[in-house]
Amino acid sequence: MWRLKVAEGSENPWLRTTNNHVGREVWEFEPDFWSEEDRKAIEEARANFTKHRFEKKHSSDLIMRMQFAKENPCDLSMLPPVSIGENEIPSVEAVTVTLRRAVKFYSSIQAHDGHWPGDFGGPLFYIPGLNEDGGWGFHLESPSTMFGTALNYVVLRLFGEKPEGTESSPLEKARKWILDRGGVTAIPSWGKMWLSVLGVYDWSGINPLPPEMWLLPYFLPFHPEIRVT
Repeated sequence: MWRLKVAEGSENPWLRTTNNHVGREVWEFEPDFWSEEDRKAIEEARANFTKHRFEKKHSSDLIMRMQFAKENPCDLSMLPPVSIGENEIPSVEAVTVTLRRAVKFYSSIQAHDGHWPGDFGGPLFYIPGLNEDGGWGFHLESPSTMFGTALNYVVLRLFGEKPEGTESSPLEKARKWILDRGGVTAIPSWGKMWLSVLGVYDWSGINPLPPEMWLLPYFLPFHPEIRVT
């Protein structure tokens, strides 16, 4: 089972650091770290996430929170939750208890090096978000785009996934999404560049862009930064 390791790597001669690897997060497979009860809870969380992945795309760091709950137990029974009416002015005691509960909780999900780890489900380049229509967007909440769908399709093929779609490898649906929208030639310039690097798109199909155009003012509508984003 997977385990999150924080601020480790000093024993690796290929890694360089200026802060002793503070904030470095790496998931590693450790078969004996979790108990059978923990494995069952993780499998239930994973199955529930898979079932509802199109309605709730964010993982909520569930496995990480399970690990930290095991390593940093948090008992809030001595600090019961505070309820305040809509027009009620909170007392000093209510504010104090609420702050203590918050500090205790966030201390339990803090890594030993001092930082708070977390899943980064933002740009496509970190955690691609598969949409229900079979395509990928730029981030988890993004609608499908030709850029995201084409590049993820190519990457999965390079990893050895078969074109015939299955529940775990929906490449057939992704290919249909691409073809229904005119094919991969509709991908933006950056996507064409990467496909050309891989040898699946001809370099002559990319519009040349003089580097001097980057020296132009940003307010111009044809500035390269605007065109590629």
